[in-house]
Amino acid sequence: MKHIAIDSMEKLITELNSLPNNYIYRGHADAGWLLASTLERVIGPTWSAASATKFEEYSLNIFKSKFHLYDTENIRPNSTLAWLSIMQHYGVPTRLLDFTESPYVALYFALEGYAPRSEKNLAIFAIDYTAVMEQSVTYISRKDGEFKETRQTVQKKGDEVFDSIVNRFAYDIAWITEPKQLNARLDRQAGSFLVSMNRSLRINDLLTSATYSEVDVRKYEICGELHKNAFALLRKMNITSKSLYGDLGGLARSIRMDMQLYAVER
Repeated sequence: MKHIAIDSMEKLITELNSLPNNYIYRGHADAGWLLASTLERVIGPTWSAASATKFEEYSLNIFKSKFHLYDTENIRPNSTLAWLSIMQHYGVPTRLLDFTESPYVALYFALEGYAPRSEKNLAIFAIDYTAVMEQSVTYISRKDGEFKETRQTVQKKGDEVFDSIVNRFAYDIAWITEPKQLNARLDRQAGSFLVSMNRSLRINDLLTSATYSEVDVRKYEICGELHKNAFALLRKMNITSKSLYGDLGGLARSIRMDMQLYAVER
């Protein structure tokens, strides 16, 4: 993983604009945080394939059985990936790790959770999506002679491949996908998910393994002093809680971020 220090807005903008369109991004409010799913953080040091499976199956079964009681949009998830995506949307811990196609949306999410008084640095992770998936598809092809998919074909049938292969076999690879049945928020945020195919391996361990040693994975560590200028930049681009969430929750987040910034400036 390449570490790149960002100490000016000019360098930040240059770096975020320098990568081609085959990268996905994730923002962290604390540069010290690793790439870890919400389920990894909940289970913590006792993480194992057995514990991950137990926790996920429990929450999935409960969510499915109660979903109809709370669903006001008449949603009918038709795959495990779709169910996990909706669970992630509502805050249930899953193995999915959110990414976005936009580096500026990733910057927004780094700022959304940022505590200005902490004076910590922020981070944006950038991953070459094409290279990861090429390596992962090649890995499966070597293990399974009947697997005839390519990076292009698996992209078109993400739900089917996730259910029949990703969620079934414990290959030591990472997988990047999105459900065909997108919710509005995921679409607004140009979102996708990264997941460990082997439940016994954490996402960060996979990405730093030999399989992906030639894949471009970058961590931009952004000086915390830039948070006000970065926030102003995103406002000018209309990348705000209101535009990314499109609901009252987004409005509330927007007000909270304004208040945090104002409180520090006083």
